[in-house]
Amino acid sequence: MQITPQEVSETLAMVAQQHLDIRTITLGLSIRGCAHENVEICAQRIYDRLTTAAERLVPISDQLARDYGIPIANRRISVTPIAEVCAATTAMDLTPVAMALDRAAAELGIDFVGGFSALVQKGVSTSDAKLIASIPEALATTERVCSSVNVASTRAGINMDAVLTMAETILAAAHRTADHNSIACAKLVVFANAVEDNPFMAGAFHGSGEAEAVINVGVSGPGVVRAVLADLPDDADITQVSEAVKATAFKITRAGELIAREASRRLGVQMGILDLSLAPTPAAGDSVARILEAIGVGICGGPGTTAALALLNDAIKKGGVMASSSVGGLSGAFIPVSEDAGMIAAAEAGALSLEKLEAMTSVCSVGLDMIAVPGDVDAETVVGIIADEMAIGVINSKTTAVRLIPAIGHTVGERLEFGGLLGSAPIMEVNRHAGFVFAHRGGHFPPPLNSLRN
Repeated sequence: MQITPQEVSETLAMVAQQHLDIRTITLGLSIRGCAHENVEICAQRIYDRLTTAAERLVPISDQLARDYGIPIANRRISVTPIAEVCAATTAMDLTPVAMALDRAAAELGIDFVGGFSALVQKGVSTSDAKLIASIPEALATTERVCSSVNVASTRAGINMDAVLTMAETILAAAHRTADHNSIACAKLVVFANAVEDNPFMAGAFHGSGEAEAVINVGVSGPGVVRAVLADLPDDADITQVSEAVKATAFKITRAGELIAREASRRLGVQMGILDLSLAPTPAAGDSVARILEAIGVGICGGPGTTAALALLNDAIKKGGVMASSSVGGLSGAFIPVSEDAGMIAAAEAGALSLEKLEAMTSVCSVGLDMIAVPGDVDAETVVGIIADEMAIGVINSKTTAVRLIPAIGHTVGERLEFGGLLGSAPIMEVNRHAGFVFAHRGGHFPPPLNSLRN
């Protein structure tokens, strides 16, 4: 579909007045050819691969932003899951690989590198185990490296042994960076049904079904959607609200399509997917919570919030797929607490609880995201939180995730200040009645009946 001058004009107005941006241009790279039994050689090969393949990513994205007047907030790289690349490596500690990724990102001017990852929904290989054991140190000693572990899928069920291991890993990462607000946990996510082409961090990795190199673009515009809803009269019915969001999502997606095409052409890299996700920032007016309140919810977290979020998510997806044949990734609405000024305000007002957030994840794009909890939380409670979220994903055949930050040395009512895109996280209360027996049973949660689709 051809981009028209009128669309360009509308897009520039969205940029100037409503915080529309291209949230990320993410270069996905296969690094399977970097494998070696010596971890230092493997790390050097990965460094060389990134600094060669991505050397033009930042200059070209900067030029695109100037040429089209659309801000590009982040430049990122996703790589083949490191557990796969390091299967031949004899070393037990894979931190040198994370440090090589971090060094390459710093040299290139890249914001984040995703892919210090493992897929263990059905079982844990020796390489997977080494990677997971390396996560706390790897994330503590790097700035730009992000890690993800997929512990569940609709086809495989939930690996409950891996859930316990990841709960312990999250706590270890929190303690390892306790002097820095447990920042390692902000770069670590546990998934069900992780997708191979997600351009957003911390969960991005370059899947096995992807091309050698590919450009994936994530576009975000919660401020644009909120502005459109603010212009609707209070007596507009729900159908009108949905149609307004859908039409707006179409326009936002078209802006992303333009940038994705040009980035692909100028870099000489295959265009992958366009992820239309309302990803908020701490900036005023850039909040998903405020969109839900514009739909008519009193305060985000109050009765009606889950229904409003379901309406929003559905309309975004419909508008996106109408605008582009390349919509993929996660696409929908994100609800990270620390990165959304409205979510922070709702949590501090007592309107938004962890339990309500869990209910909302059944209809949003991902899951429990950037949520700070008291530092004395035990592993069994973390297991329960992860398992509940994984079950939502598995039963509903959708991607869900947990990015939980145990705030070591802090308690409910305090805030963790991260700055930048990560914002600040109010520490939320958790239900302390988790079961020790459930957390330690282990084994495999069987795939649901709806997994049998052949």
